[in-house]
Amino acid sequence: MSKKSNTSAAKPDKTAKATKIEPLANSYVSTYSDTEPGAPVASKDGDGTLWASIPVPAVLIDAKDLIADVNPAGEGFMNASAKALAGTPVWDQLAIDAPIEQALERARAAGSPLFVNDVDVGNGNRAPMQCALQFAPVQGRPGEMLLMIAPRELAGRVSQSLSVKSAAQSAIGMAELLAHEIKNPLAGITGAAQLLSMNLEPGDQELTDLIVAESRRIVKLLEQVEQFGNLSPPDLKPVNLHDVLDRARRSALLGFGAHMKIIEDYDPSLPMAVGDPDQLLQVILNLLKNASEVADAKGGTIRLHSYYEHSFSLRRSDGQGQSLPLQIEIIDDGPGISEKIKADIFEPFVSGRENGSGLGLALVSKIMSDHGGWISLSSVPGHTVFRLSLPRVPTEKPRKSDKVEEGAGGKAAQGPDDGTDPDRKAGGRTDKQSSGRVSGGDDANKEAH
Repeated sequence: MSKKSNTSAAKPDKTAKATKIEPLANSYVSTYSDTEPGAPVASKDGDGTLWASIPVPAVLIDAKDLIADVNPAGEGFMNASAKALAGTPVWDQLAIDAPIEQALERARAAGSPLFVNDVDVGNGNRAPMQCALQFAPVQGRPGEMLLMIAPRELAGRVSQSLSVKSAAQSAIGMAELLAHEIKNPLAGITGAAQLLSMNLEPGDQELTDLIVAESRRIVKLLEQVEQFGNLSPPDLKPVNLHDVLDRARRSALLGFGAHMKIIEDYDPSLPMAVGDPDQLLQVILNLLKNASEVADAKGGTIRLHSYYEHSFSLRRSDGQGQSLPLQIEIIDDGPGISEKIKADIFEPFVSGRENGSGLGLALVSKIMSDHGGWISLSSVPGHTVFRLSLPRVPTEKPRKSDKVEEGAGGKAAQGPDDGTDPDRKAGGRTDKQSSGRVSGGDDANKEAH
């Protein structure tokens, strides 16, 4: 195969004077036949299927470090279309936390690949994500390099979540066995302390009150452990995520989040999700409560952001893949999460608060896992983002039985074909729920400007 490629490369290039860079998807439209050495034959990838099938973000960089082409996964990663990115400097679109330009120039000059592991990659539209970068020279196109970006967070978290889930099941199983035996004597201790307090002087009742308060605190913790272990499987059905977010927002503003300002930034055309509305409400409430509790006494701002990312999919260790295009972000301006616990924040009994149980985010992670979804975290002081990724309701194809005949010899009456996606309409919101609405305190139900 390599000999045939060299033979082809030795032929005069009639397009060598052309300055226009052809998209990478069209650069592999020919291959070589075994029966006729050196003769090109039409490839099945003439429509760019191979380029579009690359599962990781891929970017074609020309000799001047300008973007020549981007595959669909790369468009999703950079939140921009290939048309908009073409011709722009690659380092304006990708912020890489490493001095990589000089190393890339050396690799380009030598015609050799370059591998960079565990660097933070981001842009102006998304938070940095730890990735592995692979640069490779494009054969037959001097100076051009192919960049492939492999996010490390998903791969690491999928394998980590499996071990965490196993460890959590063991810990929760032991806790459930002990919970009943512990709660019984605690009830007796609480009752005895209350009886004692009836015959004590007011100054001595402080000690019995402490016994009662601490006993109740332990019982509450045991109930949380039991809740974590006894959570029933989700009742999956079509869910309007904006309805869930609105319920959580209203509940928060009437209780623990009364001192917060909550901004709604929704995609009004978001399709319906597949999920359990009550369990998803529990997830959102838990995240809102965490953000409210870490804010200072003056309050803070929480932004609820929804959007659609068609390229986001997750392939688990068992080989099964799942498209998760529906995205919800809970963004707060609090102090952030400590670097010491950030990697383990979704494990049971890990908490950033002094009196935290460490079960809230573990429960959130468990619910998202039971939904076949994903949760991720990006946190720096002043900007913490919890991102929830969920599957959408499958689009049903029209059935023949849906057609209505007018009669013998008549035409079948069909619905209007306006090119719209009925699922995106079904999951959309009214004008009241469109982006930019602010609520909280005296600002409730006012429009943001």
